[in-house]
Amino acid sequence: MHTSGDEVAYKIVYYGPGLSGKTTNLRRLRDFIAAENRGRLVTLCTKGERTVFFDFLPVNFATIRGKRVRLHLYSVPGQAYYALSRKVILEGVDGLVFVADSQVERYDANLDTLDDLERNLEAYGLSLSSVPAVMQYNKRDLPGIDPIDKLESALNKHGWPAVESVALGGQGPAETLKLISAIMARRHVQSN
Repeated sequence: MHTSGDEVAYKIVYYGPGLSGKTTNLRRLRDFIAAENRGRLVTLCTKGERTVFFDFLPVNFATIRGKRVRLHLYSVPGQAYYALSRKVILEGVDGLVFVADSQVERYDANLDTLDDLERNLEAYGLSLSSVPAVMQYNKRDLPGIDPIDKLESALNKHGWPAVESVALGGQGPAETLKLISAIMARRHVQSN
């Protein structure tokens, strides 16, 4: 949480394996949120549209108890090569969205990335159970996907609220943002 005068900003990080749909989530949110309620989507990507360092989308969320609340949405690169970038982006995190790829062949990548997230949080004295989070099961429209109960059992050990998503089609990103926003709003009210 970053406070400045009558404004508070919460950092929400979208984390998941490479090509799971983290950047697509932020692009869908940019399209969904009225221009006056969001900043510009900043993306640092490679020629092949892969995120190199991070994506960033600021969102004006609400005014709660006289303070304007903003959400700073980040997504991290999923490729193993950018492990240090993922760790750096987690510094000061207030909330998480884990974007799991539902495809059967991405099952191990989801598990590995969740382990990576846990290790990176530990470097900041945090744990998966201490940071508010939402689990998003993305790519639910594709053939060859794992059943939700298998993914829930393997990935959602902390009982985070979960959303089934087709980020490319636009279903799921808004619902996911609403869930993590509600968690941030409750946290803001409790801390003030």
